Amino acid sequence: MNTTGIIYGINGPIVYVKGSQDFKMGEMVLVGRQNLVGEVIGLAKNETTIQVYEETSGLKPGEEVKGTGAAISVTLAPGIISNIFDGIERPLLEIAARSGAFITKGITVDALDPNKLWKVHITVKPGEELNGGSIIAEVPETPAIVHKAMVPPDIFGIVTKVSTDGSYTINDPLVTIRTPSGEEKVLTLTQKWPIRVPRPVYKRYASDRPLITGQRILDTLFPIAKGGTAAIPGGFGTGKTMTQHQLAKWSDADIIIYIGCGERGNEMTEVLEDFSKLVDPKSGNPLLDRTTLIANTSNMPVAAREASIYTGITLAEYYRDMGYHVAIMADSTSRWAEALRELSGRLEEMPAEEGFPAYLASRLSGFYERAGFMANLNGTEGSVSIIGAVSPQGGDFSEPVTQNTKRFVRCFWALDKSLAYARHFPAIQWLTSYSEYLSDLSPWYTANVGSDFVDCRNQLLSILTEESKLNEIVKLIGSDVLPDEQKLVLEIAKVIRLGFVQQNAYHPSDTFVPLPKQLKMMQTILYLNTRAKQLIAMNMPMSVLKQEDIFEKIISIKYDVANDELHKFDTYKTMIDDFYQQVLAKNA
Repeated sequence: MNTTGIIYGINGPIVYVKGSQDFKMGEMVLVGRQNLVGEVIGLAKNETTIQVYEETSGLKPGEEVKGTGAAISVTLAPGIISNIFDGIERPLLEIAARSGAFITKGITVDALDPNKLWKVHITVKPGEELNGGSIIAEVPETPAIVHKAMVPPDIFGIVTKVSTDGSYTINDPLVTIRTPSGEEKVLTLTQKWPIRVPRPVYKRYASDRPLITGQRILDTLFPIAKGGTAAIPGGFGTGKTMTQHQLAKWSDADIIIYIGCGERGNEMTEVLEDFSKLVDPKSGNPLLDRTTLIANTSNMPVAAREASIYTGITLAEYYRDMGYHVAIMADSTSRWAEALRELSGRLEEMPAEEGFPAYLASRLSGFYERAGFMANLNGTEGSVSIIGAVSPQGGDFSEPVTQNTKRFVRCFWALDKSLAYARHFPAIQWLTSYSEYLSDLSPWYTANVGSDFVDCRNQLLSILTEESKLNEIVKLIGSDVLPDEQKLVLEIAKVIRLGFVQQNAYHPSDTFVPLPKQLKMMQTILYLNTRAKQLIAMNMPMSVLKQEDIFEKIISIKYDVANDELHKFDTYKTMIDDFYQQVLAKNA
């Protein structure tokens, strides 16, 4: 029998209920005459506190609240990929078709189309023993993704009956199993899973292989592991969304889940339009064929914003359990934290730093800890990588969301306003960014790219760091008084900045760069550095070296050498040797 209670107080999205002590913590409830979706977040002897995921205007005391007996959950079945949901997995395109541009309060829409027929191939036979996570059927969900229907993690038993291959809806019975207790369980393509509960896995692996992005500053200087976590903090206009676009398009993840959490409506519209136009470079099909979008704009109810990242991570874990590598783009966790702050204020909780609740850190950690490279219950391997954008007000990285995020991510890609204004993209500041995955990934780079990959990377970063120190001197007294060795450092650092770190997202040869080419580029720049150092050691002035155009030619490698033309790097080595001989001959 459903639990019911009577509303006696309303404070924005927070509703207080009297009249029942039978609600459960985390239970999904239907609030008022319009059946607004809510969740129980507080229980006292005579009072139940509920947060409502829809607009509460018009709600009044005396209306009834009905319990459902279940937690806030998502529907897991074919139809998730290429769909666009709000923060609690309601399909926005279906809602738009029914009620127009704005979400009607209390609208009841199935998360996934219950009438659509899917072509199903059954993969089990009667008599087989199945455990939680076992794959029972395969469905071509999109041209890029085969959906693998699984036994729910908490069910196991012997198959007693199976359907034949054919076309089925997500709720049609496919397989029947008998549990050890003798109970018959009918399995369909559909599972339900509570969004705040991580899906179980067999084992977590170490972070020993990179998520390859094709972006040089990320792959080489600050790599992220598959199943890793990264934060992209940056002020307005520094390129957070563009960086995430590049990662979504080029990273070697199988599936992308983009969570637009509390972003401006026009910016979210732009993201949706851009993603619908993007072409997957791996298959030539639309990128949406392996992408799910969760759109929760800043004018949507604040409680649903708080739920949106849990919805996204649960969808990601479901596809990870099938054996896919999933990358989550959360844009932005700052807006999610602001939703926490608003709800906490409504609940009259004691505020911590800058008004954020004291549990901000634990909520952030709970989210990022759900990433990882896992051995699944069915014997497959999959991963969830989380890349969270952070939008600190005024670009101040000392604010609580950025600082707490740094505690729980191992990759920090700090976007810099001055680089963005100078049109240097990606505007990731190499002096304040870091990756703690480098030591874990070094054996992989050595085995799969080159034994000197990490050493070349360290040399490049050392030159950029030295340039920063020299720039402090240059600001005071100018560059003319520097010795030639230090002038060379500035020149090589310029080659690294413009020719390697800076990358053009719209150039066919530069938008994505494979790791072998990245290594060749580093080796070429460092070889130029070595030869130039030899000339400086022979008392050749830097002004003479700069008369040759070799530095500009090395900068233009990123455009002049295509990704499949690595043999051309031998020409550049010969060009550097010729430069060395010409300088010697001119000054003999």
